Amino acid sequence: MHGLINRAVQCFLRDTYGADLWRAVAERAGVGADGFEAMLLYDDAVTDVLLDAAAARLDRPVEAILEDLGTYLVSHPNLEPLRRLLRFGGVGFVDFLHSLDDLPGRGRLAVPDLDLPQLELHEEEAGRFALLCRADHPGFAHVMSGVLRAMADDYGALVLLEHETLDSGVARIGIHLLDQSFAAGRSFELAAMPVRA
Repeated sequence: MHGLINRAVQCFLRDTYGADLWRAVAERAGVGADGFEAMLLYDDAVTDVLLDAAAARLDRPVEAILEDLGTYLVSHPNLEPLRRLLRFGGVGFVDFLHSLDDLPGRGRLAVPDLDLPQLELHEEEAGRFALLCRADHPGFAHVMSGVLRAMADDYGALVLLEHETLDSGVARIGIHLLDQSFAAGRSFELAAMPVRA
């Protein structure tokens, strides 16, 4: 697993639940309190032990923690650059959905050895989509569900999401777009605001 992924889990736990919880999870997982180096590679088993330790400490399923991680990646102020990158997918939520096929390639432009899941969007009927997620680690689809939920809020769209694993092992996220303009979305400007001294 790429260190960037493990570091994201670490930051999510620390920023959401506090430094004490992070230290307790790190100790339970056998990870140093300093955590992970973002540009190193780690055995997948380290990530699994980390997530299991967080689930035990929080008394929540790993899948729920991963979905919350996806929401965190889009909505936390420290990760505004990632939100901006995703918002470049289009002016509306449907445009954003159609941009997801290209997301793994865009991610590799920034971090060449980052292995993101293969995403494939299908429009099944008006307002109903299916996002297929092929990944080495089944947890990625749950993170993607959180990202979709947060991006729908960001665009002001009202959506229902359903997560299932197909017989082939591919995760399917059903997306039912109820209203693309349900609420005012978060403001977004194409150009970043200048930093004031």
